[in-house]
Amino acid sequence: MKIKELYETAKDTAERISKVQPEERFFNGKGWIPTTLTLKPAETFQAFWGFGGALTESSGFVLSRLPAQIRQQAIEAYYNPKTGNNYRFARIHMNSCDFSLDNWACVPEKDETLKSFSMERTDKYISPLAVDVQKAARNAGSDVKFLMSPWSPPGWMKNNGDMNHGGHLLTSYKELWAQYFVKFIQKMAEREIKISFVTIQNEPAAVQTWDSCEWSASEEGEFAAKYLGPALEKAGLGQVKIYIWDHNRDLALERLEESLAVPGAEKYVAGLAFHWYSGDQYSNLKAIAEKYPEIDLIFTEGCVEGGSRNGAWFTGERYAHNIINDLKSGCTKWIDWNVVLDMQGGPNHVGNFCDAPILADEKDGTLHFQSSYYYIGHFSRFIQPGAIRLGSELFSWMTPATVSGHLTDEAESLAFRNPDGTIALIVTNRTEADLVFEFKVEEKTPSVSCDSKADKPGDWEKARTEGNSQTVKNDAPLYLKIPPRAIQTWILEEK
Repeated sequence: MKIKELYETAKDTAERISKVQPEERFFNGKGWIPTTLTLKPAETFQAFWGFGGALTESSGFVLSRLPAQIRQQAIEAYYNPKTGNNYRFARIHMNSCDFSLDNWACVPEKDETLKSFSMERTDKYISPLAVDVQKAARNAGSDVKFLMSPWSPPGWMKNNGDMNHGGHLLTSYKELWAQYFVKFIQKMAEREIKISFVTIQNEPAAVQTWDSCEWSASEEGEFAAKYLGPALEKAGLGQVKIYIWDHNRDLALERLEESLAVPGAEKYVAGLAFHWYSGDQYSNLKAIAEKYPEIDLIFTEGCVEGGSRNGAWFTGERYAHNIINDLKSGCTKWIDWNVVLDMQGGPNHVGNFCDAPILADEKDGTLHFQSSYYYIGHFSRFIQPGAIRLGSELFSWMTPATVSGHLTDEAESLAFRNPDGTIALIVTNRTEADLVFEFKVEEKTPSVSCDSKADKPGDWEKARTEGNSQTVKNDAPLYLKIPPRAIQTWILEEK
């Protein structure tokens, strides 16, 4: 195993996905090292296909108020694979969501023919942003796949007559609601935006003061099997994949099983979408990945709630913890919430302000890149689409720098083998001190090395003293360190 490159982001430094010479993070001190990071290249798991963000009306509105070059800078920061975070997915909403300027629908007044279906509001801020995102990616040799989610049907289709405060889709309108999906997908295709995935309902178990609608698991399964799946097929859109749940991890397993119990649901339900707001609960995802390997697990929303957190560091650390554990639990795609919000964390038509990886000051036309943007980049820039997850384990006998006295989420690791043969190894340190660990590779003939100025491998102690990298055998451990409150991405090559 050869160490090729190292990238680092660290609090209270200027390092922001900065390239660092690997030798600078070799530990040359003495003493007992109780922490070990073991990479297990022989252990392989799911393929992963990339990261993305949500192109909400609020994001489109904020970006529309910035100078053209600054707006483009934000788009490139996410969707350019060469200079940005290499996003491959985008989520858009059908009808309004909480991150809209107000409630609206493509068919606001009762019209059972859908002849009045209008894209006027979608075309004001969402469609132009989607087009520009796709253009930025394609100009740099990449592409974007789009996920569409509804927060609520029009009020006239619901039993409470309101897009907000939950309520249920009227049984008599299930077929029409499926046609509404088809119509929206077709309209977006006319704008050269191809919808590849849909979720039946955003957060179907939540009654919110904003756009929301309740669905039981069996109702989702029935809608997929009897209405939406057949409607998509009839319209020649059978390639559009249907995902259920689109809510928190806590009920993911039981919701999936109840939905799949509906006759015919297995044919149309391609996967389960989930959020992070109920806590970790990764065991539910792992259980799905093990019991239902044919079900695709996709993260579709997460953010730090309660308004913007301009300059905060914990936000990035929260993202890293969730990404690492979601991917270790079988997730194949990971999509963040709003790509850009204003300095308040909006606009939001019910005041449900949140943070975003990029905040924009509309008054002076500037972008503020948050720690979350850089932390996400440590994964999205270096884990290539189609990469295969490898086993990795961070273990410690003693953690003197942690507040709680245990490692858990204060130091974590994740590894993927990319299609080009490189391995991306991500390590985090949430403690307030350097974390030194012994790096091991679990294989038949383990060795670790780094590009070196030395003429030949050998004498590890000399190499460490001189700052040169040498081949490391089993009996010559390699000690690495990660600074306080930092994330590293190590790019390795297998011999």
